[in-house]
Amino acid sequence: MSYFKVDDCQLYYNVQGQGIPILFVHPPLLTHFNFLNQMKELSKSYQIITFDIRGHGRSSSTDEALTYPLIADDMLHLLDHLNIPQAYICGYSTGGSIALEFFLKYQNRALGGILVSGLSEVSNAALKSKLVLAATLARFKALSLLGFYIAGTNMATLSSFWKMLREERRGSGKNVAEYYQYSLSYTCTRQLNQIQLPILLIFGRQDHGFFRYAKILHEHLPNNELKWIQNVKHQIPTKAASELNSFIKEFVKKKAAKGIRWKI
Repeated sequence: MSYFKVDDCQLYYNVQGQGIPILFVHPPLLTHFNFLNQMKELSKSYQIITFDIRGHGRSSSTDEALTYPLIADDMLHLLDHLNIPQAYICGYSTGGSIALEFFLKYQNRALGGILVSGLSEVSNAALKSKLVLAATLARFKALSLLGFYIAGTNMATLSSFWKMLREERRGSGKNVAEYYQYSLSYTCTRQLNQIQLPILLIFGRQDHGFFRYAKILHEHLPNNELKWIQNVKHQIPTKAASELNSFIKEFVKKKAAKGIRWKI
């Protein structure tokens, strides 16, 4: 296990493979474990980096309020710790919002982005209600209850379900709640035109509630391509891992061929 220290926190991270680096960002309560399928497959061709956000999984909790700018700063510190000048950033769900925040703050440190079931704002009532409920459960230290639902919807096998649940239970209710809460008010839609990086958008055809977010991102990001995966809802990294991995490899390979290189 690898850790690095930022302020008062010990943050867990994992690195496998060599080549172009890709850093993955998880949603609230979930951890690095959610990207196990990407780590196993993509590390054959690339340097895959996963980490646990403050107060999640194996990373220590923080008294400081957990915000997207703070998490983006931690990602920058992680890249510095690993001596990586630039990387692709892949954010899943609200992890995609953090990826967008990173691009707005540190665009020169990114080669491009992959947003999986991502969003730049929370603007529909159904999603807001889910986030409020999740934040409330986390605040009242009901991580086990919340974890059963999150792990159940993301993990495809019973073995992976229990492994994910164990990782989730390590988290801090306070920090998990802050992550959910911050997502309710965060928006960068009006700033999307500032992101000149190549962005790959990937959404599930059955994720009907997120069609609006796919449309927003596709219309407002200056340099993006939108891909759909059939017969899957929101949980693409685990439920459609093969298709996701193929899209990522195709995207990175294509950008490298066009001269987007990573600095050594």
